[in-house]
Amino acid sequence: MHVVYPAVVSALLFSIGVYGVLARRNTILVLMSVELMLNAVNLNLVAFDVWLRDRLHGGQVLTLFVIVIAAAEVGLGLAIILALYRNRQTVDLDRLRDLAEPTGTGDGAARDPVRGPLRGPLRGPAPTGSGGALTDSGQAVSESATRSGETS
Repeated sequence: MHVVYPAVVSALLFSIGVYGVLARRNTILVLMSVELMLNAVNLNLVAFDVWLRDRLHGGQVLTLFVIVIAAAEVGLGLAIILALYRNRQTVDLDRLRDLAEPTGTGDGAARDPVRGPLRGPLRGPAPTGSGGALTDSGQAVSESATRSGETS
């Protein structure tokens, strides 16, 4: 068997994997593309091990190590993706670029979905200029509305 055939197939698989990593925006598809690249490397390792007639079968042993590392990478990668989905409700790579906490308000202030804007010693002081109290749902109430009993 010529070594050219598995080398060409391996190069095609690796190229498809590189395209998937660079062009995809879904983290699961990127993870699958990395696996495709690792399988292309495995194909090369086994093909050259057979072609060189290595008595110790170093290519096949290295292939087993790559398979074990790939399995661990999938498990860890999926755990990270699930944690990101729980926190951000998306697996889109464009939306996961920054390391900051998701705001959800658009004004840069962190919000708790139940209690409203997050305040306190770790989150900073209450925003100035609101001049009022907070309702049970965390909405700011202006001073004039506080006097008349209305909420905004």
